[in-house]
Amino acid sequence: MLAVVQFYWSAVVLLLPLLACAGIGAYWAKREYPFGGTFITMLVTTVTTPALVFHTFVTTQLDDRALLAIAGASLLALLACALACAGLLRLFGLPVRTLLPTAFVPNAGNLGLPVSQLAFGDAGLSAAVAFFAVNSFVTHTIAVRMLPGANTPGSWKSPVLLASVAAVSLRALDIPVPDWLVATSRMLGAVTVPLMLLSLGHALALIPANGMRAGAVVAGLRLAVGLAAGYAVVWLLGLPDLLAGALALQMAMPCAVVSYMYARRYTDVGDIAAGAVLVSTVVFLLLAPALLWFTRQ
Repeated sequence: MLAVVQFYWSAVVLLLPLLACAGIGAYWAKREYPFGGTFITMLVTTVTTPALVFHTFVTTQLDDRALLAIAGASLLALLACALACAGLLRLFGLPVRTLLPTAFVPNAGNLGLPVSQLAFGDAGLSAAVAFFAVNSFVTHTIAVRMLPGANTPGSWKSPVLLASVAAVSLRALDIPVPDWLVATSRMLGAVTVPLMLLSLGHALALIPANGMRAGAVVAGLRLAVGLAAGYAVVWLLGLPDLLAGALALQMAMPCAVVSYMYARRYTDVGDIAAGAVLVSTVVFLLLAPALLWFTRQ
């Protein structure tokens, strides 16, 4: 029992930098200080995150087989989660098409990357980046096209996807990457996580609290079904312990803020999606130490 308490406390301490960055973003929003949200979003999605993905893939100690395994497992886990969430949304009498992206897409960027690195080190970050690349592709192509009236031309050519393909191609062809390019991608990628956390805190502070009851249902599906789908795929594929823990942890992330943004833009369930993001994020942060302990076993 003492060992569990000690681990729980150490996990809380590890999470403090994440909470501090998100807290600064929330404080900035509440004080109504100038915040270039559009600029930061564009910078993160088109420059720093692709740089992080590229640098991680070309420098990771994980071999190509492990990266391919985590990418395939990620796609399978997201599919399983989407199918299960669709059935449960219908069972609860909630609109499936408009709320499914919020229910099955995890926040693999703002929280997934830093939490995985805290839990599993650099190897965990590499696995999380592979998951993030797949999740980002699914989010901005397949998931958004589920929403009525959504039209996002060119999303198949997302910078994150292009950076992933470029890095994987260089590894597969055994082409050396120039040192200056590695250094540049490292410098740009290093600011990704802090910017993501600041933006997350800022966005959460401004999200309306309407639709909390239905949002709580969607939040519960995201956390519970996501974790179950992750472990089901881990068991089915027999992944190594580190990859298994990293995948399960990524699938247990809260609802993605971008899902709320898409829901607000294209549907009339924006308040429910907002409630889902708020509830799932708060619950995840409260349960994060326990999840870290569970996924590392």
